[in-house]
Amino acid sequence: QMNAFPPRVWKRIFWRRILLALGLLGLLLYGLPSVRHLEVLIPMGVCPAATMSLLRDNFTGVLRPWARPEVLTCTSWGAPIIWDGTFDPDVAQQKAGQKNLTIGLTVFAIGRYLEKYLARFLETAEQHFMVGQRVVYYVFTERPAAVPRVALGPGRRLRDVCMGRMRTLHAALGGQLGREASFVFCMDVDQHFSGAFGPEALAESVAQLHAWHYRWPRRLLPFERDARSAAALAPGEGDFYYHAAVFGGNVAALRELTAHCARGLRQDRERGLEARWHDESHLNKFFWLHKPAKVLSPEFCWSPEIGRRAEIHRPRLLWAPKEYQLLRD
Repeated sequence: QMNAFPPRVWKRIFWRRILLALGLLGLLLYGLPSVRHLEVLIPMGVCPAATMSLLRDNFTGVLRPWARPEVLTCTSWGAPIIWDGTFDPDVAQQKAGQKNLTIGLTVFAIGRYLEKYLARFLETAEQHFMVGQRVVYYVFTERPAAVPRVALGPGRRLRDVCMGRMRTLHAALGGQLGREASFVFCMDVDQHFSGAFGPEALAESVAQLHAWHYRWPRRLLPFERDARSAAALAPGEGDFYYHAAVFGGNVAALRELTAHCARGLRQDRERGLEARWHDESHLNKFFWLHKPAKVLSPEFCWSPEIGRRAEIHRPRLLWAPKEYQLLRD
């Protein structure tokens, strides 16, 4: 019979395994792309059959979550996660048309981001965003004269808003934007539309699954963990990690969201703090406290840098390559 290892040896083996696991995790998150592909082995979970039968939507009628058995199609609180194939786009268009909606799309184009990204964002939005609906674009910029003039279809308008020191989205929702739009989407400018982004995305409040984090277990998600920050989530808190590049909803819900984020950002500044992912950290705190009525799959905002994923059938938005050094110098 072999003698058991002494406690000191077991302790050494334990810590070596911990360091090996941390090293592999580092490669997965920040290192070799080939290693990162291993995340496809992380299961996404399954929507319970009892919940599937109850999933329906104001704009798409009865959903078809069973059409995508390889992905998670609902949340624990019963909200749908919208994937390609789980809805009928024709029904969504018809229902939205019956409601006589005006949909707002806001985008911030500051500094060099305006010249680099805005024209393509607007041109592709005209091709793919809420086609057939009344749309009003709000471009927030410090240089309205430099906003490109894009040919717009019938019932679609563009308004440029001079920002100065960045008038907040919250104030805009309390002003003209809030008066003329039924629903509003807020998006980053450094991306472009590549597929139909239609009324199936509309709901009282809408969150976007982050393309880089949608498969990760909750304990690895990059929530703010500094307990001093207003954006902090404790271990065990948080549902999914949401991307601030796309969020939306009706005006009342977005007023509440933007007020929460602005308040949290202000509190952090007063304490000499800044959350790890800035307003995105505060957005994730809000959606933990106030669950979104609809969640968009990563197909609605995808990063080509990730590479091909079998579950990503038709990306709606594609990230542009990040050039922070060039754009901020």
